[in-house]
Amino acid sequence: MSEFFNQVFEYALHIDLLELSGLIFGLLCVWWLIKQNILTWPAGIIYVFISFVIFWRIRLYGDFILHIFFLILNIYGWYYWVRHRKSDKEELPVTTYSLKINFIVAIITALGVWVFGYFLEHLPNLFSGLEPAALPYWDATTSILSVTGMWLTTRKKLENWYYWLTVDILASVIYVYKGIYFYALLYGIYVILAISGYVEWKKSMKEYHA
Repeated sequence: MSEFFNQVFEYALHIDLLELSGLIFGLLCVWWLIKQNILTWPAGIIYVFISFVIFWRIRLYGDFILHIFFLILNIYGWYYWVRHRKSDKEELPVTTYSLKINFIVAIITALGVWVFGYFLEHLPNLFSGLEPAALPYWDATTSILSVTGMWLTTRKKLENWYYWLTVDILASVIYVYKGIYFYALLYGIYVILAISGYVEWKKSMKEYHA
């Protein structure tokens, strides 16, 4: 454990400015999401563009493709939260899906993980000169779970936090393995924020329906 923190400290002394920017906007994005603040969406868009560069550098192609969907969903989420709120002073309320719909979402997500993992594994066969993807099925797992979590976030569904918590735990381990320690630290912090977000949103939902 001490070796890990020594590596993080050493990494911090020579941190890439782009990664530092990703850390800042990533944290802002989640913090504003917990507070149900509309600023989460523009912060998320900036974070996506930074991540494009970083993930291409380290050959996490699944994460790179994932962030294309993130860009689209950030724009859509921004529109949906504004369009469907009852007034300028009243935010879109937090809601949940039924058990049946949640089960269907989970099955589709699991199938998506398998399909995307297979795609990433065979990506070099489609594009000559492309290096093999790093950790294709682990990459696919965090990617597809993130897409599901992001979709649920755009609809302001409480269940989004279950997916984000799972992603954050897996991603923090993957990024330590890949040596991008500030992103590992970021996702470690996300674990705490995901738990906090769930508590805050559940409280908000109960107060709305009280």
